[in-house]
Amino acid sequence: MTAPIALDPLAGDNAAEGALLRAAGPAVAVELPGGVAAWAVTQHAAARELLTDARLVKDAAHWAAYQRGEVPKTWPLIGLAVPGPSMVTTDGAEHRRLRALVAQAFTPRRVELMRPRVEETTHALLEALAAGEPVVDLKTAFAFPLPMTVICSLLGVPESDHGHLRDLYERFFGTRPNPEGIQATIAGLNAFVNDLVAQRRSAPGDDLASVLLAADTEGGALSDAEAAATLRVIIAAGHETTVNLIGNAVRALLAHPDQLALVRSGEIGWDAVVEESLRWTPPTSNFLFRFAAEAIEVGGVDGVGGVVIPKGEPVLVSYNAIGRDPAQHGVTAELFDITRDPIRHLSFGHGPHVCPGSPLARLEAGVALPALFERFPDLALAVPDGELRPSPSLVVNSLREIPVRLF
Repeated sequence: MTAPIALDPLAGDNAAEGALLRAAGPAVAVELPGGVAAWAVTQHAAARELLTDARLVKDAAHWAAYQRGEVPKTWPLIGLAVPGPSMVTTDGAEHRRLRALVAQAFTPRRVELMRPRVEETTHALLEALAAGEPVVDLKTAFAFPLPMTVICSLLGVPESDHGHLRDLYERFFGTRPNPEGIQATIAGLNAFVNDLVAQRRSAPGDDLASVLLAADTEGGALSDAEAAATLRVIIAAGHETTVNLIGNAVRALLAHPDQLALVRSGEIGWDAVVEESLRWTPPTSNFLFRFAAEAIEVGGVDGVGGVVIPKGEPVLVSYNAIGRDPAQHGVTAELFDITRDPIRHLSFGHGPHVCPGSPLARLEAGVALPALFERFPDLALAVPDGELRPSPSLVVNSLREIPVRLF
């Protein structure tokens, strides 16, 4: 067996990492920061198959090394790998019960009803930008506050908490070794969502948090622990994915003026920009974890030529790798091309755990991008593209800041 491939979130080149993993096979042994061993799924077809394989489960009780105490609770990514009882960590009937409560809030019809709020927030942010300095950090001034404002308004979280939440989630998704820091971050997030649950239990309103707590299904309503874990997931997924989607799309368009010209002319729709950005620079680099409840062969035929993921091993999906898989996207997979047809990617997942908030992320990006480029037709990076700094994370594909010149 070849040595595991070490994944280094500080290397700063997700595309190169994805190409390296993809070339090594459909499932590859990897070493994560802190010496944690795992397997990465690296090719589109293998990911699509495994994400519907009932032998690959979300319950960390099947993670052998963790159960043996070999992965400490101070591991920087422990909050993502073992995040608490929610739809993200369950399977089967329990997963369907928890997901059903969340999915009610993100049906296509309900999401479309959010469009006026998204448009209003976008307009307000752009007007504030127009009244300010010509050079700004677009992530801080636009890409972050839009989805955070929308998801927090749904949950009834005041604007005064937005900065605190951004700080907590940036540290939560980070991968720098800091044992005391990660425990403090997890404690801070738990305290926030626990307080939110307690507030809505005692004084429910008409916000999404209150609706979730009041909802009931055949399997029963959410317990306080389930509600807290669910709200933590909703806030994270409700802003982080869209922040990265908007930022990565802006960067891609500014680096490809021919593509920007196509969409500005109306020849290609903005929905194509959104989907190609999701494929080419997915908002999530690597999704942690699923666990092999039994040995699973990936690739090969009848035990010949395949790779076996042993029972008890953790498995991550490398969206860095599968988004540019030439077996799915052709010989031009490495190119950013909004004319690509059809654009079929897995950047929001696949199967039972596909992201329920994906319609909202698509709506927000679909409103934000054309409005931004229309309001600021001379938008340009304020530094060379090569000087943009990626966030030090194994999990999220984002930039620390996006300095742009507006006018």
